[in-house]
Amino acid sequence: MTSSFRPLNRRAMLRGTLAAGAGVAFGQLLFSGTAQAYSWSRTLVQGDSGADVTELQIRIAGWAADSASHSRVGIDGDFGPGTAAAVRRFQTAYGLTADASAGPNTQAKLNALEQSDGSTLHFDWSEFVDQSSGTFDGGKLSASQVKENVRRCMYKLEALRKKLGDKPITVNSGFRSIAHNADIGGATDSMHLYGTAADLDVPGVANKTVYQKAETCGFSGLEKYTVDHQHVDSRADLGRDWWWESGTI
Repeated sequence: MTSSFRPLNRRAMLRGTLAAGAGVAFGQLLFSGTAQAYSWSRTLVQGDSGADVTELQIRIAGWAADSASHSRVGIDGDFGPGTAAAVRRFQTAYGLTADASAGPNTQAKLNALEQSDGSTLHFDWSEFVDQSSGTFDGGKLSASQVKENVRRCMYKLEALRKKLGDKPITVNSGFRSIAHNADIGGATDSMHLYGTAADLDVPGVANKTVYQKAETCGFSGLEKYTVDHQHVDSRADLGRDWWWESGTI
């Protein structure tokens, strides 16, 4: 569980100053150096496998389900039925032909959701850095591993934003260093320490609505919606049990 502490948003801080991450927490190396639009080399269909399928899965992971369920897109490089279903939901949401294959039009839309520094269209690295140091250092994983986890979280948040009617989402707390987490009274094994969590505020939208939409985005950790922010995380990606504090609603 995350604490109820809500530090100030730092969207304007350090924009563009963080180098693109070079590693991943539990997968293949996906980007390094100066990020740019992903170079898709083929149309991806069910039955395919490879690093490009892994990247596809990361980008459509927020489209894991149509309704509340403990469902997530496996980031395993194998294009199976779960990946196909998520691709179809993504395509439907963005007005594309919903054929469950990731061809040029779908790939172009996926790339349109990426900023040149490897973050996503509506979320910046500066929103997720440790609010004491302004970096991704000092957590439970290396800075590059944390940053990759943050990137994966961003794509799920893009899906959540879309499902909320393109309502802007404020990230009040993303990654936390061990030291900063202790200072604010966070849980000793908080998902914030791994870069897999975010505390959100969506102006004009009730937390209960945010919680309900997040239940379809592959988030395996959801704090109760009755506090002053909505916590989401992907703890199942770290091999942890699902935890929806308010249950399925």
